[in-house]
Amino acid sequence: MKDSIPEEHLYLGLSHEYKDSIFPLHTSISLFLLSYCDCKLFKIFLVPTGEDVDNQFVTKNLLGDLEVHLISRCQLPMVVQSCCLPAVVAKDGKFCRAGLAVVLRHIIQKTYEADPSKKYVLELLGFKKTCLKACAEVSQWTRLCEISIPLAVEGFLTASPEHCQAVPADILQLERKLGEPVRVHNDDKIRRQKLQQQKAGAKAAVPGLSKEATEEGKTAEVDNHPLPSLELSVAFSKLHVQETSNALREAPVIRRTKTSDLPPLDHIFAEGLYFTLADIVLLPCIHQFLVHSKKQGKNLRNLPLISSWYRRVQEVPGIKKAADKCSMQLLQLPELMPAPEEQLQDFSSVPDELEEEHEDSHFIGGPRPTMTKLMESGIEAKFSPHPCPNWTIDWSNLPSAVSPGEARCYLYNYANPDDTELPKGNADSAEGGVNSDPDQQRHLMQNVLPVVEVGKEKNSRVYCSQDWQFVYSRGKMSSDRALRKQQQLNNLVAAVTKLAKPGDVIVDFCSGGGHVGIVLAYMLPSCQVVLIENKELSLIRAKDRSDELGLNNISFIQANLDYFNGTFNIGVALHACGVATDMVIEHCIKARAAFVISPCCYGFIQNTVKFKYPRSNQFKEILSYKEHMILCRFADQTAVQLPPERRLVGKQCMGLVDLDRAWAAEGSNYSVQVISMEPESCSPKNNMFVGTPT
Repeated sequence: MKDSIPEEHLYLGLSHEYKDSIFPLHTSISLFLLSYCDCKLFKIFLVPTGEDVDNQFVTKNLLGDLEVHLISRCQLPMVVQSCCLPAVVAKDGKFCRAGLAVVLRHIIQKTYEADPSKKYVLELLGFKKTCLKACAEVSQWTRLCEISIPLAVEGFLTASPEHCQAVPADILQLERKLGEPVRVHNDDKIRRQKLQQQKAGAKAAVPGLSKEATEEGKTAEVDNHPLPSLELSVAFSKLHVQETSNALREAPVIRRTKTSDLPPLDHIFAEGLYFTLADIVLLPCIHQFLVHSKKQGKNLRNLPLISSWYRRVQEVPGIKKAADKCSMQLLQLPELMPAPEEQLQDFSSVPDELEEEHEDSHFIGGPRPTMTKLMESGIEAKFSPHPCPNWTIDWSNLPSAVSPGEARCYLYNYANPDDTELPKGNADSAEGGVNSDPDQQRHLMQNVLPVVEVGKEKNSRVYCSQDWQFVYSRGKMSSDRALRKQQQLNNLVAAVTKLAKPGDVIVDFCSGGGHVGIVLAYMLPSCQVVLIENKELSLIRAKDRSDELGLNNISFIQANLDYFNGTFNIGVALHACGVATDMVIEHCIKARAAFVISPCCYGFIQNTVKFKYPRSNQFKEILSYKEHMILCRFADQTAVQLPPERRLVGKQCMGLVDLDRAWAAEGSNYSVQVISMEPESCSPKNNMFVGTPT
C-alpha cells in the first residue's frame, strides 16, 4: 500500500451512543466500512448534534483503531455546513461529497486507488460498479438501504415498549425483497447449472473459508450442515477468489430449456448472489434491530430470510474482524424455517407507496381528451413574454474553458494528485500538445501504461493503471450543438443576471459538467456559486475547468439533492430531468430563493415518495394522476424529427405540465413566469421558469 498522508477530511454526525453503536446509524455504517476496508486515508471528525463539544465523550472501543477528532458544527468548512452528514471534503475545501451512499462509494474507490491489491473492496460496488449509485429520490432500493431502514431502526430503538411491538414496515420490506428471484448479468448460465444440479440431485456444499478468513483470530463459524445451494457456491467462490468447480457439460435437454422455464435464483446477499456495499450498509442496522428484538424477547420466526442473511454475512472474510474492531458483538442466530405461506402473503401486502402508480405505468390514448377537459375549465398553456430576448453573452471574448463546447482530457496521478496534468488547449488547438489531444492522449495511455477501462459516462471513458486515472472526453461538441448550448445559456444567464446582487449565493442544481455554474461564476465574481451534481466524473470535469480559470468564488458538492440543506438566494438548473425539476423548485421555496429552471424529460415524471402529481390544487380538481401522466408522456414529443403538428401538441403539453408546476409554486407565495427560450430552436425542451418570492 502506498504511503500517503490523509488529504481528505471525513465528517460524521454524533447524536449519542447506544450499546455497541454510535448514532446516527449512518456514522456507525461509515466507521464499519472503514474498518472492513482497513482504510486510514481520511482524517475523521465527529460532529456532535449539540454545540458543547467539550462535554462529548466517545467510547474508544467503538472507534476501532481509527483516530477520531471532535469538532463543532460551526467549525465545519462552509461547504460542509450546507450539507447533511456524512461528508468528505478535499484538501482545498472546495469539493465536498455528501450523503451516505456517495461517501461510502468514495471510501471504497480511494481505498482501491491506494492499494489495488484490495480487489475485494472494489467488488463491493458490484457489477458495473453501480451499487447504490442511483439516487434515493428515484431508486426505491437505494432509498430503502440508505434512508428508510436506518431511520426505521433508530425509531424502533427509541420507541416506548408499547410502541415497538410491531416489526417496522421497512424491515418487512427487506424480508420481502430477499424473497424475490435474483437477476444478475449472467443468470441464464447459472440458472441452467441450477437446473442441471436439480435434475442430477446434486447438493453443492458451502465452500470452506479462505486461509485469510481463518487467520482473523477466530475459527470460521459455519453451520455444521452445508446449505445445498448452487447460489451459495457461486457467491462464496467469488469471495474467496476461487474458481467454481468445473460444471459437467450441460445435457442437451438443459441447453434446449427455455429461459422462462429455468428455476429462479435465490438471494444469498442483499442484492443477489454477491456481497456488495448494500450488505455493509444493512449489517449495522439489522444487527441493532436483532439485538434490541432479542432483548425485548421478540420472536423472529417471521423473518427467516433476514436471519439467514445475517448468519451468511458473518461468513464473509473480514466481516468478523471489522465487527470486532467496532465492538459489534454479532449474534449467533438459529436457523429458522421458512415462513408459512399465509405469512409470506402478509409480507407481500406490505404497503408500497408507489404500487398504485406502477399499476398505471402504461397509458393508452392521446392527450387531446385531457387537453379538452382542461380547456373546458378555462385552462390552456400560456407563456409570458421573454424579458430580454436579444441578450447574449459575448462568447468570443471569454476564455475557452468557459465555453461549453471544448473537449478536455485529464490525467490523474493517484500517488500524487498535485501531478494532475491539465490541458493546455482544446482538442483542435495546435498548442495543445499530446496532453490535450484526446486521440493522442488515449494512444499514449494504451501503449505506454498498463491501462484498463473501468467505467463509462455519456461523453467520457475512464481508464486507470496502478498509478494513474485518465478521464478521456470523446471530443468536442459539434458546432451546431455548441451553438445551441450557448443559446440555452444565454437565456438562463440573462435571467439570473437580472436577479443577482453582490454577495448572493447562486446554486446550480443538477450541474453536470458545470456549463451554467462556471459561466455564472466567471461573469458574476461578486457572487458565490455552488454546483451540485450526483455524478462524480461530471463534477470532476467542472472542477478542472474551474481550476483552469482560477475561479475562487465557486464550490462543488457531489450529492443527491436531499442532502443539500444550505441557504442561498438563487437556484438555477438547466434541463433538470423529470422529477428533479420539482425537487429544485422545492429546495428554492424552502430557502425562499428565486429560481431559473429549464425542465427536461417530462416522460420520466411519476409519483414518488415525496412528490404527487398533479402538483397544483387547480389541476388536482380537474385531472387524475393518469390523465396528468398522459400530458407528461406527450410533452416529450417535441423532437425536431417529428411532424410539426405533433411537435405543436408536445409544446402545448409541456406548457400545461409547467403551468401546473408554476401554480403550485404560486401557492407558496411565489410569482412565477413560464417563458419560451429564444430562439426556440435552441432545444426541443425550451421552456424556462423564472420564479421570485413575493
